[in-house]
Amino acid sequence: MKKEENGPYKIESLADAHRAFGLPTPKHPLVSLINGAHHPVAMNAIPGAHVLGFYKLSYKPKLSGRLKYGQSYYDFDEGGLLFASPGQVIGSNHDDGSICSQYTLLIHPDFFLGYPLAKTISQYGFFSYSTNETLHLSEDEKATIMDLFKMIEKELNSRIDDFSQDVIIAQIELMMNYANRFYKRQFITRKAINHDLLQKLEELLNHYFTDETSLRQGLPTVAYLADQLNLSPSYLSDMLRSLIGQNAQQYIHDKVISTAKEKLSTTNLSVTEVAYALGFEHSQSFSKLFKTKTQLSPLEFRRSFN
Repeated sequence: MKKEENGPYKIESLADAHRAFGLPTPKHPLVSLINGAHHPVAMNAIPGAHVLGFYKLSYKPKLSGRLKYGQSYYDFDEGGLLFASPGQVIGSNHDDGSICSQYTLLIHPDFFLGYPLAKTISQYGFFSYSTNETLHLSEDEKATIMDLFKMIEKELNSRIDDFSQDVIIAQIELMMNYANRFYKRQFITRKAINHDLLQKLEELLNHYFTDETSLRQGLPTVAYLADQLNLSPSYLSDMLRSLIGQNAQQYIHDKVISTAKEKLSTTNLSVTEVAYALGFEHSQSFSKLFKTKTQLSPLEFRRSFN
């Protein structure tokens, strides 16, 4: 484990992680499962924020905190499944170190080489969700995930043979698919919260254009809006997709076009002035997006409206 100057700690290998947690050397250099019942590990074993060189999946039996966005909070006090991918900064200098994982699965990307999962794992968006977007499991869902952790643990503790990697990767992929299903369920069961977030997003975008933030900062980005809502960009896109069938970028584009239509139909601003007011650097980019979305150029829309 090493610390970059003015940066987070970097943990490149599973062996480094085991040393940091005071655990025995992993049986396999590329995959390891830590059972918290046998080897309890506090979060403050690694000081401050850190970056991993591998994937991490962990189930924490009890989380307590407040999910905040804008001026609103939502309490949660239940177990959850958390995911982290290589290169992602996790933890902070403010962690209290009081929460231990029941199970933690560490997988180096090299373990997937030669398998389809090496490419498809990037399609699981929840690896880039933040901690406050934990997958909260029902009792039945928890039982399924616990069974998979135990199966992986049993396989890792068995004699390694020609089939071991195939079996473990199949079990990991099954866990990913279940997590995908359970996140879809979470978006449905938390619709009240998500609709509140959608309303807040609409207000943010309206304010972005009316107070001329677009003139100072350009077009609104997914990263900017997610930060304002205290969400990760991936979670924001997946949440919107579950609610309205659009990702965050599509939602922004629709709002830009809606605002453009209003300006073209109610003001005498030129197309270039409208483009600039919306945050475009070049009016050609605005005209291209407008025609893609409406099948009309901005001038054709203005004429047809009049």
